[in-house]
Amino acid sequence: MALSLRQKQIDTIIRMLNLNSPVTVTMGGPSTSDGDVYKVLLLDKYSRDLISPLLKVSDLRKHGITLHLMVDADRQPIPDVPAVYFVQATPGNIQRVIQDATRGTYDKMHLNFTASVPRLLLEDLAAGTLKANALHRVARVFDQYSEFVCLDHGLFSLGQPESYVRLNDPMAKDKDVEGAVESIVNGLFCVLVTLGVVPVIRCPERGPAEMVARQLDAKLRAHLATHNNLFKEAAAGALAAGAAAVASGGGGAGGGAGGGGVGGALGLFQRPLLFIADRNFELAVGVQHEWTYRPLVHDVLGMKLNRVSIHKGGAGGGAGAGSGPLSPVLKGAGGGGAGKATSYELDDSDSFWVAHSESPFPKAAEAVDMLLKKWTQDKEQVNAASPTGDAFSEAEDEDLMGRTKQLSAAMSAVPQLMERKRVIDKHVTIGGTLLEEIKSRALDAYFSMEEDLLTRGSTDRAAMLDLLRKRGSREDKLRLAIIYLMATDNASAGDVEAVEAALREQGVDLAALHYIKQDDLLDWAGRLAGQSLSRVTAGVKNLLAGGRQLQLTRAVEALMEGRPGQDTDSFLCLDPKAPKGGSSSTAAGGSRGAVRDAIVFVIGGGNYMEYGGLQEMARKAGAGGGAAGVRTVVYGTTEMLAGSQFVEQLSELGRKMGYKPPPPPAEAVGGAGAGAGQR
Repeated sequence: MALSLRQKQIDTIIRMLNLNSPVTVTMGGPSTSDGDVYKVLLLDKYSRDLISPLLKVSDLRKHGITLHLMVDADRQPIPDVPAVYFVQATPGNIQRVIQDATRGTYDKMHLNFTASVPRLLLEDLAAGTLKANALHRVARVFDQYSEFVCLDHGLFSLGQPESYVRLNDPMAKDKDVEGAVESIVNGLFCVLVTLGVVPVIRCPERGPAEMVARQLDAKLRAHLATHNNLFKEAAAGALAAGAAAVASGGGGAGGGAGGGGVGGALGLFQRPLLFIADRNFELAVGVQHEWTYRPLVHDVLGMKLNRVSIHKGGAGGGAGAGSGPLSPVLKGAGGGGAGKATSYELDDSDSFWVAHSESPFPKAAEAVDMLLKKWTQDKEQVNAASPTGDAFSEAEDEDLMGRTKQLSAAMSAVPQLMERKRVIDKHVTIGGTLLEEIKSRALDAYFSMEEDLLTRGSTDRAAMLDLLRKRGSREDKLRLAIIYLMATDNASAGDVEAVEAALREQGVDLAALHYIKQDDLLDWAGRLAGQSLSRVTAGVKNLLAGGRQLQLTRAVEALMEGRPGQDTDSFLCLDPKAPKGGSSSTAAGGSRGAVRDAIVFVIGGGNYMEYGGLQEMARKAGAGGGAAGVRTVVYGTTEMLAGSQFVEQLSELGRKMGYKPPPPPAEAVGGAGAGAGQR
């Protein structure tokens, strides 16, 4: 039973766009009983971000959406057209729906909420439309259970910003923390409903992970106790699909998600694992620099919702080339118009991105170079196949026919060549911009030094201080200092002070470092994982060792294989389907068998490094014929964070804990005017 979360969410949205009618595939493409109905789509910011990585404007048009608008924008009435609303269930959105119904902005209003609508808001909706005598305009109301953003086939985010701060804020009230936990539980419930699975839940004891796990367990138990629960409907649908596939003769090799013949139906009884951890399970991963293509694009260029904007000509040249075999094709790339921004999509429609997003950056650059050379050769072959006018006039009929066939073949190859060139140009531009940043900020040096710290627990102290004083942005320097503090075995107070002094010289805000330095980092908040800083550091030190496998990856691999171990044996095991009172245990009462499918969820911010590590583990396990066979791992988080974004949250917590930067030295104060404007 493969966990195809992205496809299932797409299916849910397409059904919604067709007024929640079944979609059938015919020779002419998808169709429904309402296939010829033209509709308006109303979105809020969250649902817009949700749909953006899944469907393009052309996809919306295929399903009758002629116009899509923001629900909070000023809109002209279109009284003869039905409207599909897809919004979060918030008081503001409910009031806008009531307002539209009152004004008769649209003919019929098909209301779809990203998650379950709270009873009070549903009562407000009913009362408001009834008072305005507009209840007849509301055609249907649906809870779509899609309050998460799918960024890849095995990657989702709940889109909950600053979740790490919300759960670790020393000034937070209990109701604030409870509200944050409830939001996470509701988001995870939506994911499970979309997948149609009830997993066995594992998590470390204490802290946010246990809080979320226990509340999710309770929510699932309460829902499963209802007569017609959503998971029964999903199971019935999958079994029906499997039976239909068998009846049509298509059940021989099936077994995809949702049932693909007998194999798919039987797969329903193979329940997945849900492993929940919080960011402190492996804190340093959220801070460190990376060297693979996708994490670099996310961290350095600010990729969001699978799109990245490049300001051509805006990136300055570096102060010197970083070490490492960087492809010559990227040298000079990234230039262009003065400060003109171009947006690029990076998703599974881009074959180069699919093939090389997890490659080290130098290898990705070399691959672009090879593609460009191959494209040039193919273009020359097409040009050579184009006959001149003289060749046509002098050729015999048979020769002319052969040349005509050559020309026809060449012309048919042109669209493919143009598409290949578009992809190549995109990655030459992205790679060139990355290279400029690598050179100007010495990102290769930062990555190399952090790798030393995380694998060996030490590095060349003099070289590190020199790097902190000379190269990189202030955030780069702070991130290296945090890794140093967490990973170094025997750093003395003098060593730490020297690092802090180097940072202060460069004007670096030390609030994040102040937060990390607290001896009671995991105790003062009372809501963290309950493990000592030394234990976190012990996992961090092996971060890039043994095939660069992260602590999170090792834990998930052990759980999926049912392998006993000191770390995983201490994890709680919660089974929402087990008899009440017997669902909480350690490994003695938990699941010991190997599982093929897992959902891994990180509270407080995730990253592409962890996602890539889990996908690599799943690929290797499938290729190696492990106990569980082919594996599927879905990685989710409260929000996807680049290292600089996570450091901002650490800095905010440091300030909340009372950190105040020391006053500048007297000579610095006196010379502030003279130094102004100098860089």
